[in-house]
Amino acid sequence: MSENASVGLVLISHSRALAEGAADVAAQVGGDAGRIVGIGGTEDGRLGTSLDALVTAVEKVAGEAGTVIIPDLGSSVLTARAYLAEDAGRHGAVVVADAPFVEGAVAAAVAAAAGAGLDEVVAAAEGARDVRKT
Repeated sequence: MSENASVGLVLISHSRALAEGAADVAAQVGGDAGRIVGIGGTEDGRLGTSLDALVTAVEKVAGEAGTVIIPDLGSSVLTARAYLAEDAGRHGAVVVADAPFVEGAVAAAVAAAAGAGLDEVVAAAEGARDVRKT
């Protein structure tokens, strides 16, 4: 499978460090660092989200198999929804997963690296919600 044929992942958080850290963990576990990007924070380092940064991130990882966006909370969800409303398929199929941030990212990365399709990657991310820790 070509790199462009795997599902791309964008993690969007209010914190750049959190988003990049989660993307790093997911990429190391999933083994496909080129198709996962974490974005967050404002240009001056404060907490926040940016629609422009999300557009750039999706452009970076978009491919034939589609892209999954995993937001952390609050305005990152709103930013992801705004992207879907404005994008209208310009970068292929893009889906927002309702998933726990880190666990969902890791599950999605593993599924994507194994060659799963867009719906399967979303299901893996969202299924991570049910993984118990005790």
